[in-house]
Amino acid sequence: MREKLIEKGLLLVAFSAVAMIFLIAAFIFREGMPLMLKVGITNFIASTRWQPGQGKFGILPMIVGSLEVTILAIVIGAVLGLSCAMFLAEFAPRWSVRILKPMIELLAGIPSVVYGFIGVVVLVPWIRTVFGGPGFSVLAASIILGIMILPTVIAISLDAFNAVPPSYKEGSLALGATRWQTLSRVMIPGARSGIIAAFILGMGRAVGETMAVIMVAGNALTLPVSVLQPVRTLTSNIALEMGYAAGDHQAALFATGVVLFVIIVILNTAALLITRRRR
Repeated sequence: MREKLIEKGLLLVAFSAVAMIFLIAAFIFREGMPLMLKVGITNFIASTRWQPGQGKFGILPMIVGSLEVTILAIVIGAVLGLSCAMFLAEFAPRWSVRILKPMIELLAGIPSVVYGFIGVVVLVPWIRTVFGGPGFSVLAASIILGIMILPTVIAISLDAFNAVPPSYKEGSLALGATRWQTLSRVMIPGARSGIIAAFILGMGRAVGETMAVIMVAGNALTLPVSVLQPVRTLTSNIALEMGYAAGDHQAALFATGVVLFVIIVILNTAALLITRRRR
């Protein structure tokens, strides 16, 4: 009887987590979908005018801004993260891995507001001096997010490299390949699925970030045509305006959350499918 009670209790806890996700999704869709249907889903997504006081609810600039920031961030994070994972997996001495890996994982525990503060104090003035413009820009937000997703990309990519059968590497070296040839032509193709999953999960982390982006992106309601222009993302829009929004304005912010929720679900589903294929 005691074993059965423990089993049922653990099952209840597991299902409660799943139920919480569905409750959050149901709440967001209940609050946001009526406004989207009222103004038209196409008009809501494709319009460029966000003027809640005048009944204009177009989030296209924020969608484009989120995608630009996220794509550039994943490029930065992918290059640095994959390079670091390759070094830790194949070239670094074992004693250095025991030191470097915990230090990299420590990056995930730093609050996002700290990243944003460093961006405002150091990165924004540097961009303004070197490249011109206001400094608060797509580039600033992308660099900050690229650094923030490094722990995710490095950890999952490193696990993917470690999951490649040792016989692949040994066979390549036995045939006379160099360590770099083995890494680039054997290890990376063998770990490709895990590496792609790392990029997708890092992208999901980047698209959902709020505080650091608010501090360095500039939050301008215009379509960005340059990486040096200020931009507002979907998450920034919700955080900046939810405190005083009411009526249709508040419903439009929930509708923005619906769009963001759908984007993140698509990214996480893609990562899950790729991980299953890898297994």
